[in-house]
Amino acid sequence: MDQRKVSLVLASLFISGSTIFLPQAASAEPAGSTGKVIQSGRASWYGPGFHGRRTASGETFNTNDLTAAHRTLPFGTKVRVVNKRTGRSVVVRINDRGPYAHGRVIDLSKASAQAIGLSGVASVDVAQL
Repeated sequence: MDQRKVSLVLASLFISGSTIFLPQAASAEPAGSTGKVIQSGRASWYGPGFHGRRTASGETFNTNDLTAAHRTLPFGTKVRVVNKRTGRSVVVRINDRGPYAHGRVIDLSKASAQAIGLSGVASVDVAQL
C-alpha cells in the first residue's frame, strides 16, 4: 500500500512538470569555483527576437545556450551569475554586447535566465571565473 502511494506521488509530480528530479546541469561549474564578484545589479533576459541572428562576437545566437551579453567583458569570458532572491546560479559565456536597457548589468539567454529562476528582471551578482 505504501509503495502505491509513493508511486502516485511520483507520477503526479512527473505529470505536473515538476523539476524536482531534474539534474542541476545549469550550474555547470562546481560550487567551489565562485570567482571574484565584479558587478552587482539588475539582470534581464533576451532571446525570442534574436534567436538565429548574429551576436556581436559573430556567432549565431541560440536562446537555449548558456550565454550572456555584457558591455565590456571580453568574448568567451565565463561568469557565474547568482540570483540574489533565489540563491540559484548559472555559469554563462559572454558572446554578445549589451544590455542596452538602462540600469542593467547583464542580459542572459532564455536558458540561462530559467536556470536561476529569472522571469523578468532580478538583482544579481556577476563573478568572473
